[in-house]
Amino acid sequence: MRSTATGTCDVCGQTFQYWLIHNGFNDSAYAYCDRCGCEASLNGYYKDVPPQAHLKIHGPINPEAEEFLQPCSCGGTFRADASPHCPHCKSPLSAEAARSYIEANAPGTAKGWRWQRSWKGLYSLIIEDRWVRDNWLRL
Repeated sequence: MRSTATGTCDVCGQTFQYWLIHNGFNDSAYAYCDRCGCEASLNGYYKDVPPQAHLKIHGPINPEAEEFLQPCSCGGTFRADASPHCPHCKSPLSAEAARSYIEANAPGTAKGWRWQRSWKGLYSLIIEDRWVRDNWLRL
């Protein structure tokens, strides 16, 4: 069961639900849509990962894997350097500003855990349940 928490957009001030993914625990990589911020979760053990993608797990996808992913349903492209977006104003979220709500909601904060302050680390965010799994092109 996944645990959702509430975040706040640093641009429009609207709130949204999110869940934090530890990509090391599930041997995955991720990418965000450059247009809407939808997250693509890519299982490192998925049987149909194109070998040409040279997928690296435990963080954002490597840039050479981008061309092997299906486009987002919004028409955008999943990119290694994209970030999650506010579901209301569509602005990219600041990883630094996200620290306030991520650390406030994370149980590990009381024991010293701190947010990575980057969209390029071990953790990814799924906003308002907008995500896809293993959306590789069929070659």
